[in-house]
Amino acid sequence: MAFEWKGVFPALTTKFTADDQLDLDLFAVNLRAQLDAGVSGIILGGTLGEASVLTVAEKEQLVRFAIEHSQGRPVVLNIAEGSTKVALEQAKLAREWGAQGLMLLPPMRYKSDHRETVTYFRTIADSTDLPIMIYNNPVDYKIEVTIAMFEEMAASANITAVKESTRDVTNVTRMRNAFGDRYKLLCGVDTLAMEELVLGADGWVAGLVCAFPRETVKIYEWVKAGKIEEATKLYRWFMPLLELDIHPKLVQYIKLAEAEVGLGSEHVRPPRLTLVGEERARVLQIIKAGVAARPGI
Repeated sequence: MAFEWKGVFPALTTKFTADDQLDLDLFAVNLRAQLDAGVSGIILGGTLGEASVLTVAEKEQLVRFAIEHSQGRPVVLNIAEGSTKVALEQAKLAREWGAQGLMLLPPMRYKSDHRETVTYFRTIADSTDLPIMIYNNPVDYKIEVTIAMFEEMAASANITAVKESTRDVTNVTRMRNAFGDRYKLLCGVDTLAMEELVLGADGWVAGLVCAFPRETVKIYEWVKAGKIEEATKLYRWFMPLLELDIHPKLVQYIKLAEAEVGLGSEHVRPPRLTLVGEERARVLQIIKAGVAARPGI
């Protein structure tokens, strides 16, 4: 299935039951809300999806279930592995399960150099016909995918997009200056999304969309329609909530927001633990304040 890397792509959380099983019924509730809001596709198994603690069998369940219920929207699977061998196996399985695209992080745990990083990405790209979005997040994963690396990877036709999470909004302009439209650019940091969309990013890989899908999609639509004043007002309301996306406990914070608006639960998989005490009260206050002031759109 051919699709465009543009629009809003939620990085969906993985829903668990109280006894630590996949909660596909609750996942379906959230997925329907995303589709109804007009997202362009979905991403499974990212940081928000708690990929590091999912089994291969659970990833398969999620991919197959999402495809069945995604109303034709593309389903993208994230690959975040420590070895090329395992990443190749995951890419092959994703294709067999029916995923329509891959989001690909650099090698985990080992800090690869320029040659190793490019070789890793191109080896996986050469093994599949699925379109690939490179996840460039040096803040959290310590490897920056540089302009020079992207120059070498341009020879891999199916490396077609970048999740831009460097935290430097000027990188959108650098990428455009270097490559024109060779790579689609999707902002991967909620608190910089409008800025990067205004600068020409093609889409938004979003986190708080998990709890607020309509508002996320509307900001994207308004920016692309040139309705900057309307988008700015909505974005300013959204910002205290969007800041939950840039905390080490973003999974717990966003799952608490999902639970508060009826689109999820707080259940996480250990070693993560649900929020308690003052921390939970503080985050919940931010969420409740946002919900109370939620604008009609």
